[in-house]
Amino acid sequence: MHLNPYGEYAVLLAASLANDWPDTCDGIEERTRDFGMTMSFRIGADDHAQTRAVIDEWLRMVDAPTEDERARLLNETMSVAAAYPRLTNHDDEGWHLHYRDRDQSLAHVLTAVISVGTALHLTTRGMHRIGRCAAGESGGASCEKVIVDVTRNGTQRYCSVRCANRSAVRRHRARAAARR
Repeated sequence: MHLNPYGEYAVLLAASLANDWPDTCDGIEERTRDFGMTMSFRIGADDHAQTRAVIDEWLRMVDAPTEDERARLLNETMSVAAAYPRLTNHDDEGWHLHYRDRDQSLAHVLTAVISVGTALHLTTRGMHRIGRCAAGESGGASCEKVIVDVTRNGTQRYCSVRCANRSAVRRHRARAAARR
């Protein structure tokens, strides 16, 4: 039984695409497979650019300054990708819901999957559970990677242990310099 096939993996897929954009549509499709999507996509000539636009729009939501603005942007995206939810049993995965129509382009499918998945993630885990790496907030750091907080306690602030450690070292050095 699939309780929420669109939540976590869809948001992690979007973050992966935002943080490391593939050079080709094949690369995008391969990434979808890495995150658990098994369906085939109808690839069009402009799908690479259209999918980049999907991710850029998603990043506007990630960077929204308030929860209300985040919700507004997400609702706007979901309204464009609207389709009747439908039961499907493709690729012998078992019955599950798709929030998209059949035979749509890669960009349209990812708009639906990512927007619904993000909405499910934020409404079930908290509207603050997505953002940019906190290392980019401190002086001297330039990390702007997207983080999707899937931790149990909801406190993830950094994209990696490396960024967290670098930020801690910067804070320590700043305190030491202030004491001198």
